[in-house]
Amino acid sequence: MSVRRLAEDAVQPTSFAFSVDNESWAEKTIRKYPEGRQQSAVIPLLMRAQEQDGWVTRAAIEHVAKRLSMPLIRVLEVATFYTQFQLKPIGTKAHIQICGTTPCMLRGSDDLKAVCARRIHAEQFHLNAAGTLSWEEVECLGACVNAPMAMVFKDTYEDLTPERLEEIIDAFERGEEVRPGPQIDRHLSAPVGGATTLTSLGDDDELGDRDEGPVRESAPQAGAGDAVHIAPSEAGRVDTHAEETDPSLRSPGAEAGVTASPAAEEAVSADPGEDGRSSAAVTGGTRQGSTGAHAKEAQADEAAKRHRTAGKRAELPAREAEAEAAVVDDKSRVVDNESSAKKPRARRKVDKASSDGSDGANGA
Repeated sequence: MSVRRLAEDAVQPTSFAFSVDNESWAEKTIRKYPEGRQQSAVIPLLMRAQEQDGWVTRAAIEHVAKRLSMPLIRVLEVATFYTQFQLKPIGTKAHIQICGTTPCMLRGSDDLKAVCARRIHAEQFHLNAAGTLSWEEVECLGACVNAPMAMVFKDTYEDLTPERLEEIIDAFERGEEVRPGPQIDRHLSAPVGGATTLTSLGDDDELGDRDEGPVRESAPQAGAGDAVHIAPSEAGRVDTHAEETDPSLRSPGAEAGVTASPAAEEAVSADPGEDGRSSAAVTGGTRQGSTGAHAKEAQADEAAKRHRTAGKRAELPAREAEAEAAVVDDKSRVVDNESSAKKPRARRKVDKASSDGSDGANGA
């Protein structure tokens, strides 16, 4: 965010005071906050000072600080932080804020800024020659679906074109009122040209053309080369007017005179559970009867349990044989180790006996 400073001393007024009505409003606003929290009214009071004078002056900041018993630097921090506060004089008839974020930029906000630079001033935050108009580029104004857009004081003007913006500038310069909101054939953020859904409602003509009735009634049967126009919002909706679902049509059995007694239909449609309970006593199924799914799941679980048990039993002899072989192998290794240890001791005894015999012969 760029550095925001107060206007030059040459344009600063020497004093500030709320009007009688605004003074009464300020008193009521401050009383809304609990004792010791009155400083929370700093933003409302600064906004009312801006609405009164058109911009936030140094004198207004000092007045609010004294009124709320706040250090002056604290009120300066608030005024210079929030971009909603205008720190320099703006146009007396209109200050046009052009949204320049991505949706508006893609929809032509650069052309709107070019109009402002040509009609008002080449630089932002500068007045025109008469002092009645000014402009600036701002961040998102919150109506991206209606981009590009601009705001003048508290009203937004959407779906703008360079030509329409010039017309709005001329109207403000003449002191005329301009209808805010979308500047094309659109209600709020509804689709361009009118609503495509809920078109059968007739309580608000602004929501779309309701005289033609629903977009889709009963779709006619299309031939091989015919194309039936269906609104996108209706394309996935089930056709409840098809002959197959018409309840007034009789079934083939009824047409042939074949009828079934209520008891027979009840027996066919019922699906009692395996525990013998009546279908009316359990839940599930198309008639709140048991579907047998619970019993099937129990049988599957029992079969899986038996399979696991059989597998463990089959694996047990093989594991026991492996363990026994390992034990035999360990015993063989122990025996081999003991034999290897005895052989060197026997060899040492023989060598010693030979050495003793040689010494005795030499002595003789």
